[in-house]
Amino acid sequence: MKTSAGRPVVGLTMGDVAGIGPEVIARAWLDPAFHAMARPLVIGDPVILRRAVRLVGGAEPPEIQPIETPERADPSPRVMPCLSTRAAADLGEVRPATVDPRAGRAAYEFLVDAIDLALAGRIDAIVTLPLNKYALHAAGVHHPGHTEILADRCQAPDHAMMLYLEGAAAPAATGEDGQVEGHGLGVVHVTLHVALRRVFDLLDRDAIVSKIRLADRAMRPLTAGRRPRIAVASLNPHAGEDGLFGDEERTTIAPAVEDARREGLDVTGPLPNDTLFYHGLGGEYDAIVAMYHDQGHIALKTVGFQRGVNVTLGLPIVRTSVAHGTAFDIAWQGRADASSLIAATRVAGRIVAGRRISGG
Repeated sequence: MKTSAGRPVVGLTMGDVAGIGPEVIARAWLDPAFHAMARPLVIGDPVILRRAVRLVGGAEPPEIQPIETPERADPSPRVMPCLSTRAAADLGEVRPATVDPRAGRAAYEFLVDAIDLALAGRIDAIVTLPLNKYALHAAGVHHPGHTEILADRCQAPDHAMMLYLEGAAAPAATGEDGQVEGHGLGVVHVTLHVALRRVFDLLDRDAIVSKIRLADRAMRPLTAGRRPRIAVASLNPHAGEDGLFGDEERTTIAPAVEDARREGLDVTGPLPNDTLFYHGLGGEYDAIVAMYHDQGHIALKTVGFQRGVNVTLGLPIVRTSVAHGTAFDIAWQGRADASSLIAATRVAGRIVAGRRISGG
């Protein structure tokens, strides 16, 4: 399997095997749209994968193909390559929907192996299935989640998470080439997993400019090389109402926007957040820089909860992820939806293809 041409090779990390990750992979594999933009292989445990395939069923379930190297993979709707990793625990003993350190350690090892393969150029991108932070901690891994592990392993201090929604202005429609019709919208967050009371202290001019730059670079492969149109959200109601409801817009956000404009970026703001997403989802902007987690997440997840994709920015590799967690409440019950994984794999393929065209 070569990564230099054709559909990108995308490694799917299985995540926590007690959660819905394995089932989501098995269900996505049956959908032709899943294979249109990428050549997927699974990085995980073939025993667990076989169990998930049996759970999902289907008229023509895929055959699991255990492989030792990604170069041996030959994926198709009928063949599911699975690269076994260094995880040595017997994951067959992990009970569904339980916090288990063996599952936490294995999820970490799946991810580390995928990162190393991507850094070595042996796969083109990573798509991650959810892990459980409590199982991760129980396994002695003190990173809180995927993003921090990726940033540490890739030595990427300036990183961010973008939530991306394909076909944002209308229900997604996939063409024969795997592309999704309609306008897509990305949301990059200046602050993310912090208490709301800390947001005001963490926002500064340099941090906002940094996220505007990351949004510009991230969206270029998804806008066919066109300079992305970026909007920056306000922090206070009505963008501060000329200082009546707060002055962060005047003292911090607006100066950051001006700095980015001087660098040649197509950016506007700060704009009132109560109307900004209406215009962004309607196609006026390609990306929005939000000031905090819920400001961006609520809007996009309300419109497209099953289709949202997480994209990690600032890494030397391409990584996307489903926008949901391990969902222990429905794990291994045959009820998990695969839409987010299909979208995440397609977006990973689009980013790789866009970077090939632009040379970046």
